[in-house]
Amino acid sequence: MKNKNRLRLGAALLATALAGAGCAAVPYYSQALTGELALLSAARPIPDWLADPATPAELRDRLELAVRIRAFASQDLGLPDNRSYTRYADLHRSSAVWNVFATPPLSLTLKTWCYPVFGCAGYRGYFAHAGADQLAAELAAQCLDATVAPVPAYSTLGWFPDPLLSTFVHWPEPELARLIFHELAHQVVYVRDDTRFNESFATAVEHAGLARWVDRRNDAVLREQYRQYQLHHAGLLALVGQTQKELQAVYESALPEAQQHRRKQEILDQLPLRYAQLRDGAWDGFRGYDAFFLAPWNNARIAALAAYQDDVPAFEALLARENGDLPRFFARVKALAALDPAQREQSLQALLPRPAAATTDVRSPG
Repeated sequence: MKNKNRLRLGAALLATALAGAGCAAVPYYSQALTGELALLSAARPIPDWLADPATPAELRDRLELAVRIRAFASQDLGLPDNRSYTRYADLHRSSAVWNVFATPPLSLTLKTWCYPVFGCAGYRGYFAHAGADQLAAELAAQCLDATVAPVPAYSTLGWFPDPLLSTFVHWPEPELARLIFHELAHQVVYVRDDTRFNESFATAVEHAGLARWVDRRNDAVLREQYRQYQLHHAGLLALVGQTQKELQAVYESALPEAQQHRRKQEILDQLPLRYAQLRDGAWDGFRGYDAFFLAPWNNARIAALAAYQDDVPAFEALLARENGDLPRFFARVKALAALDPAQREQSLQALLPRPAAATTDVRSPG
């Protein structure tokens, strides 16, 4: 019966999507529906996996950990208490979906695609890698910067019970916890047509939730994992943030386009070199981000990462104003979500601390 209900809901969502889009959209929405229903059909309740003697011991341990994280999310963080992340699916592939991001060649503004019900977002998702690659190639042929990013998990915003997936369940404990907190946060607040707001809010929630989870566990091994995660995450953001600022300065400059293109490539070429210096220095040779940083970079990769981070300081400042009270924080964020885009952006910027004004020393010498 539950599977039939999912099929009915999926069919209703597809009909809604196709009613608002042309025939050219049929293949895209068909693959989305088919992929989502296949994922849901593969999911079984976690107790079933734990009771199954064929379940590997390592997977059993991870599922038991996920159960504890999921309970903490609702009981201590005030995140939704529903069937999301109470089931598990082995997808037998490396990623849940593959997202396509694109920007103009001299801009960090993401191209958006609009969807019925969910609104517009700065990415296009595919359940098959080939479909994402095809779209990226088409966008590149239009002289856009395009990139395909593997996505281990995503939120259906409560429309479906999102399951735990084989694509992330074996991650280190800090990574597993923060991902669950992040995806559940999307079910608390979601603003149509504002990818940066949505992702930055969820990232702020994952930061707060992970810090509290580590404190609750009070485990020396976990604390060290968390320290390493913070070190590497901060380094990643600093490198990408520096590149983002340098590129933005070029694109806002009066340089001729040909010089902007040359300067853009010079800046992008510096990123993997800067990463290698960080890896071999402050990171003591940790190579966990080699594949990420040494892959080709373009505007789309930079802009996609920025969408998850740009407004995080504002949300964290708001949480601090609420003395770390997450339910009150959620209420304030919902109020921000109700504003029009310009007011919302202005309100977020107002949350940021202003730099201290420069002063002139007028004391007499001697």
